[in-house]
Amino acid sequence: MEFSRHGSRSDRAPRVVVVSPPFLSHAQPLSVLAGALARAGCEVHLASAPAFAPLAEAAGAGFVPLTVTKNANTGVARRTAQSAREAERLAEFLGSTRHGAVATLLTQSRHRAEDLLSEPERVLTDVRALHARLAPDWYVVDQLSYPVTLALHCLGLRYATFCPGHPTYVPHAPDALFGVPYAWPRAIRPAEEELIELRRAARANDTAFTEQFTTVARAHAPAARAPGRAFALTSRQAVVFNYPRFPWLPERPACDTGFFYGGHCSPARETGPGPAWEAVVDRLRGSCGRLVLIALGTFLSARDDVLEVLVRGLLSQVPDTAVVVAAGDRAPALAHWSGPRVHVADVVPQRWLLGRVDAMVHHGGNNSFTECLASATPALVLPFSSDQFSIAHDAERAGLAVCLDPSRLGPRTAGTALRQLLAEPPAGLPRWSRAVRRRGPDWMARMLVRKMAASPPVVTRPGRREPVGPARRRDGRAS
Repeated sequence: MEFSRHGSRSDRAPRVVVVSPPFLSHAQPLSVLAGALARAGCEVHLASAPAFAPLAEAAGAGFVPLTVTKNANTGVARRTAQSAREAERLAEFLGSTRHGAVATLLTQSRHRAEDLLSEPERVLTDVRALHARLAPDWYVVDQLSYPVTLALHCLGLRYATFCPGHPTYVPHAPDALFGVPYAWPRAIRPAEEELIELRRAARANDTAFTEQFTTVARAHAPAARAPGRAFALTSRQAVVFNYPRFPWLPERPACDTGFFYGGHCSPARETGPGPAWEAVVDRLRGSCGRLVLIALGTFLSARDDVLEVLVRGLLSQVPDTAVVVAAGDRAPALAHWSGPRVHVADVVPQRWLLGRVDAMVHHGGNNSFTECLASATPALVLPFSSDQFSIAHDAERAGLAVCLDPSRLGPRTAGTALRQLLAEPPAGLPRWSRAVRRRGPDWMARMLVRKMAASPPVVTRPGRREPVGPARRRDGRAS
């Protein structure tokens, strides 16, 4: 079944559905982009897990429930209700992070088949029903929501791709493999035999996923073009990266697709968390001259051993400095550190705090990295998994952060790094922070609206699908 809706009508605003997987780290920036699209004149709905309906309301967008994967993380991974198998896989992942970079990436590779193409036929049916209900002119889909991208491809619907992580999540060349960092920070250099094993596992995933995509597409859209390489399947109109355009990033082939590097997806104004957090910051600032935020993300906050090392190092090595620690469900285990210089919480208002701290320790997650960059906050980066090694490399190369290996971290090393970071902030931070703030979610929204409006409509003909109108080339580096 295919839909024949082709582009927006001139008598009303474009109707757009923004699709997010059920993870807070994805739904949060996508809700910000949904709000920016609304400000750009679109009628917008956020489609995601019901827990994220308040994000849509805060952004001024409508909301529609849509489940795209069995896995979920609504804020603290180990508190999120999920199946026994998902809880088991989370425990396996966290355990692997104690054994270094490649061990973690291999565990993620083994889990990927369950994560990335969960129930494709059910998702296709749900997307078809959503389209029949809302009839959007186009979609914005999170690039890691592979079942949704495949459904939109099979149904012949127009969409733009939002890449929530490092740009190499969209493979740029035939030899680029999803799950293998394109570059490593200086502190983490795996042995060649480890990298061979990792590339072998990633290549097997690449082949298996492409075969699955092809099978689903043949069954549900036999007349459509083949989806091709699964991990590289994105919009042919627009791909927006929540990331800066560093000059050393891999080249994109010249094509009609618009590649837009938005820099960050933080709102222009962050709503305050209320008087309780104001009081926390006032108390810590009253006892110390400087303040550091430690937050390892919604999954890795479970690594309370690393949090403990960081707190010990800061208290012993960095005088006149207080710290806020985001500890997730491990907050009770770290409560003994609470005092004049330490505040431990399960969750923290991170974006708000970045305007009030002198430095941050984070895991190299894309949101933390770009939020630090947008707020010009110096960072100590401890990459554990996924694209965090590539992000840590870029942060180090751009002169934005100091990077250490979390699997070999001790209190003295951590404290020394923080003391030096506070004494001499990274040299590249002012330049790149200014560059990133010139773009952001409103810039992304304008680029998407312009590109999707200018893209030729798609016409379905027997046996093929092709653009109507003159082809227009676009250099992948232009944006």
